[in-house]
Amino acid sequence: MPRNCIRQTSTKENEIFLWRMDPPNKERRSPENGPRPCCSSLKMFLVALSFAYFAKALSGSYMKSTITQLERRFDIPSYLIGVIDGSFEIGNLLVIAFVSYFGAKLHRPKIIAIGCLLMSLGTFLIALPHFIIGRYKFETSIRSSVNSTSNLSPCPVRSASVLSTGPSTSSVPSSGCEHESRLSMWIYVFLGNILRGIGETPVQPLGISYIDDHALEENAAFYIGCVQTISVIGPVFGYLLGSLCAKIYVDIGFVNMESISITPGDARWVGAWWLGYLIAGFITLLSAVPFWFLPKSLPLPERRLAKYSPERTSFIKDSPLLEHKYQADEPTNFLEMAKDFLPTLRSLLGNPVYFLYLCVTIIQFNSLIGMVTYKPKYIEQHYGQSAFKANFLMGVINIPAVALGMFSGGVIMKKFKLSIMGAAKFALGTSLLGYFLSLFFFAMGCENANVAGITRSYNGTESLYKVDSSLLATCNAGCQCPETNWDPVCGENGLTYVSPCLAGCRTSHGSGMDTVFEQCSCVGVGNQTASVGQCNNRENCHRVFPYFLALSVITSFIISLGGTPGYMLLIRCIRPQLKSLALGFHTLTTRTLAGIPAPIYFGAIIDTTCLKWGHKKCGGRGACRIYNTSAYRIAYLGLTLGLRTASFFLCVLGLVVLRRHVKRQERGTLANGGTGAAAGELQALRKEENNSCNSDQSPRNTDYDPERETRL
Repeated sequence: MPRNCIRQTSTKENEIFLWRMDPPNKERRSPENGPRPCCSSLKMFLVALSFAYFAKALSGSYMKSTITQLERRFDIPSYLIGVIDGSFEIGNLLVIAFVSYFGAKLHRPKIIAIGCLLMSLGTFLIALPHFIIGRYKFETSIRSSVNSTSNLSPCPVRSASVLSTGPSTSSVPSSGCEHESRLSMWIYVFLGNILRGIGETPVQPLGISYIDDHALEENAAFYIGCVQTISVIGPVFGYLLGSLCAKIYVDIGFVNMESISITPGDARWVGAWWLGYLIAGFITLLSAVPFWFLPKSLPLPERRLAKYSPERTSFIKDSPLLEHKYQADEPTNFLEMAKDFLPTLRSLLGNPVYFLYLCVTIIQFNSLIGMVTYKPKYIEQHYGQSAFKANFLMGVINIPAVALGMFSGGVIMKKFKLSIMGAAKFALGTSLLGYFLSLFFFAMGCENANVAGITRSYNGTESLYKVDSSLLATCNAGCQCPETNWDPVCGENGLTYVSPCLAGCRTSHGSGMDTVFEQCSCVGVGNQTASVGQCNNRENCHRVFPYFLALSVITSFIISLGGTPGYMLLIRCIRPQLKSLALGFHTLTTRTLAGIPAPIYFGAIIDTTCLKWGHKKCGGRGACRIYNTSAYRIAYLGLTLGLRTASFFLCVLGLVVLRRHVKRQERGTLANGGTGAAAGELQALRKEENNSCNSDQSPRNTDYDPERETRL
């Protein structure tokens, strides 16, 4: 009986198989012999999705470029900035499960359009505090009036009030203080970033699945690669936009710039952070427009049935031979899907290779996210660079190096046809090489700035590391100086003083950046004068900075080389039918356990290295003004490399488990007498057409087994 069944259907099976291998219609034309309308619609969708990826990447990277600007504008410490940065992931996680499941059953382009609108609204909400908080008032002892010729003594003898004129009027009504304490403006930034995270959720899963559903097999990977490439360009423009806005004063157009006595390199400088959010929000708003005009679905190309990828979890549903199987096997309601979820998740986490890979990536993502979030701040604080220069270097040098590394890793994997073990070894090797090179960052340190009463004694001989302790000395004892102000001046002796008052300066002349303080008793040399701003006497630091940049680019490139092979390891180490769940669960856990906590605890540890805190107008600790450079370097680099060190122990264990997994897989394939994917497809077709013969067929004729992991 089985022989008769097989003999009766053998011709039809061969025809189907040959048609799949060599489809007759290579031009994808409709029955009327005209071009398919889906071609242009799919290209429109690709362009729209690429633009959406660009917009979301631009706004995300711009957020990271404004960290120090937000700290200073809202007078908040670094750990709160970490909370704001992690709020994007919180918003994403709130709706990702609903969007991924229900969004696929609805009009996907319109869901993406709604997401882009929410991202745009969230970006505009982030910029809102600038328009309701009032003008930025920084601490200063310098006259704001350019035409003023009267001498102003920075050293009040009888008044204990904070001497502040012009832009930094210190007399704030108590009602204003009550209002400020009742409603912190950074809450708007927090809520806006959550809204950005909610809006970003449908873009990736629904966009990629739409392409995968409607593109040809051989084109889908190329299309997705193009979209991902465009998304890498977004951060470049995001950091460049951050660089441009950081160079513009926050209240540009509303203040007389000649009265501004601080420069972009000053710890009190705040750039036009709000301007970039308006630009990014407008770009994101434009990205939503095309999706409203795209159809819910496109007609499938005829050649779609002609290709079969061994990486798929099952055969193509649209095949008339297989359609009834999918309708029977798929859960018919939400309850059945929910019942299957926990056993499926247990099976997924029971895969030791996947579980170890998940642990490794969580630890490494903690290191990566913390490092990237605070790298511009590290460049600013450690090497004395301005915010606009730090952002410019990140956008022009670091981000392209990462993109080139990821692309090169994929090319290497394809050219040398790396197996799964080869990909794992390559990813581990590049990560180790980048790790050892990163150790040289510890040697590229800078000395602390010479600040009287904080890092140096007032005579400039003794090294100090005093945190917000008394800044008074015998030379300024006659002045009743507010110790909370940060208004640095540079004395003739090369020592920076926290304020002209603490430098013991009695008189001043000039205005704005040209102000000169005289009769400064603490300077004690020459004419006893001091000029505006910190002393620029860190020549060794400026000499080592180019080497830091070069090593940063090299290590970023080398570590990124293993990104693509590492991602392929994730795909290949799991059973085909668990692939979607594995990728989704991997994204969920890395965002929950790395994207949210890493910026917070990195910021909290950085806060411990602060030597001088700013103070809010109504009391309370504000943003940090100066850090202990050595402690900052050890904390930042030590935490980054310490996490990576811990991940390598799991990497070695994972490599051992993977080797056993591969050997077991090879033994299983040999025992089954595998004949290849084509034989497996024929066997599946035969089973579908000849149900009466299924029980008599030998399993030795195929190597297809739905419970096996993806073939390695």
